[in-house]
Amino acid sequence: MPNRPKDPFTNFRFLVEIEGVQRGGFARVKGMGREIKLDTYREGGLNDYEHKLLNQVTYGNIILERGLVDDYMWSWHDRTVDGDIERRRLTIVLRDAQESEVWRWLVDGAIPVKWSGSDLDAGSAAVLVESIELAHRGFRKGN
Repeated sequence: MPNRPKDPFTNFRFLVEIEGVQRGGFARVKGMGREIKLDTYREGGLNDYEHKLLNQVTYGNIILERGLVDDYMWSWHDRTVDGDIERRRLTIVLRDAQESEVWRWLVDGAIPVKWSGSDLDAGSAAVLVESIELAHRGFRKGN
């Protein structure tokens, strides 16, 4: 019997560690992306195409969202606002249905650049969600 292709990983089994410590359950991680910027060069007399030269890799900011459970994220951002810059290592771990680790991203030099909370509404029973946006020096796949 031929090997069956693997099913793709699901996007809802993950955890986030900051400096090696799991910091509560995050509901969402957004902005995981990187892009290679290109320079174009047109060679004189060659009109069929232009050369595409690789330039630099850029990374989007990462946004973490979770129910507000403590002041860890607020305090980190607050210290940054006050000029006490603390770059931290972030690890995002993806797990499979058996809770085994299947993928790990290592984020270098994360620093909070934006904190926001959900709206307060006396007529709602929704969970208060905090969101923190992190600039960073890049990420790579871990072991």
